[in-house]
Amino acid sequence: MAVQEIKSQVFYVGARDWDRRLFDELIPLPDGTSYNAYLIKGSEKTVLIDSVDPPKAGELMADLEKLKVGSIDYVVCNHAEQDHSGSIPRVLETYPEAKVVTNEKCKGFLKDLLLIREEKFITVGDMETLSLGDKSLEFLMTPWVHWPETMCTYLKEDRILFSCDLFGSHLATTDLFVKNEAKVIEDAKRYYAEIMMPFRPTVKKNIEKLEALGFEIIAPSHGPLYDKPGIILDAYKEWIADRVENIVLMPYVSMHGSTEAMVSFLTERLMEKGITVKPFNLTETDLGELAMSLVDAATVVIGTPTVLVGPHPAAVYAATLVNALRPKIKFAAVIGSYGWGGKAVDVIKNSLGNLKVELLDPVLVKGHPREGDFKALENLANEIARRHKTLNQ
Repeated sequence: MAVQEIKSQVFYVGARDWDRRLFDELIPLPDGTSYNAYLIKGSEKTVLIDSVDPPKAGELMADLEKLKVGSIDYVVCNHAEQDHSGSIPRVLETYPEAKVVTNEKCKGFLKDLLLIREEKFITVGDMETLSLGDKSLEFLMTPWVHWPETMCTYLKEDRILFSCDLFGSHLATTDLFVKNEAKVIEDAKRYYAEIMMPFRPTVKKNIEKLEALGFEIIAPSHGPLYDKPGIILDAYKEWIADRVENIVLMPYVSMHGSTEAMVSFLTERLMEKGITVKPFNLTETDLGELAMSLVDAATVVIGTPTVLVGPHPAAVYAATLVNALRPKIKFAAVIGSYGWGGKAVDVIKNSLGNLKVELLDPVLVKGHPREGDFKALENLANEIARRHKTLNQ
């Protein structure tokens, strides 16, 4: 790809991955992604900030050749995950004089994951600085955004924050800076939901810490850069706030129509009460869409048939995902059907153990729902509507 200049002597040398459709063998990537790396030429020292996923290492090295980089003094590693760090060994082979600059915890990860030798490291602490001559870097520890060793790097003179995964978006685009704000914020919300949401309190604290820098550009590790930082800062502040919306999510699976009939009935009753309902058929759902919807929703209702004596595996997976992402939902419930008995409700409830939610009474019916079962669903709709009237108070 073409080398792109961000500011004088500050270059984008990352790689776009147009065709990648799955990240960590888990996260759907409908718009591909990018692995952002940056080269800074100071008057005395040259530094590479992060690298790229190993299959794209050739593109990174080609960009460095285009810039006629004869030597690299430092390679800053903000995060040890391989989509950022994986090409560092290739860089060190080409530029053996380079030292890897990172924090102590990240150094340990890099030694384990990439087998980089101890003598190749320079470790830094929070708010320590590194001079490049006419430019200088400041390192800010931001643990658990989203690994325990993550940090950000601030180019003080040019007021550029290299934010690593924070503020990122899985989006492959030739635009260096954000142009289509709505599209980027949508992809950034998906990224936040899938990666950052479990660490919401920590993200909030670190944003407050970073905002004090007064940066003019945010350069994340995935997606386009922000030359108007306010758009992503405002979005994050909304996502991490405690406020929830008058929304019910219904991830469900139905084998013979009984659970689907329950979901349809409950959806209609909630809509009649002015509640936004988002059903997700788990046999067809993009789990990234479900994760995004979890950012704002007040209630999750999981619908499942009983398979042997437990819930359908797809429903268990959905519950496990919700539990892992730790959204700010306030209420949860289980509905579904069974043939001869089982423990579907207990298994789903146990799968939500990380969440600080109020579990509403389940509605579990034998076979196809009858009049009394629909009445129980009506009662559940009334209870959800009553609880939603007091949201955010």
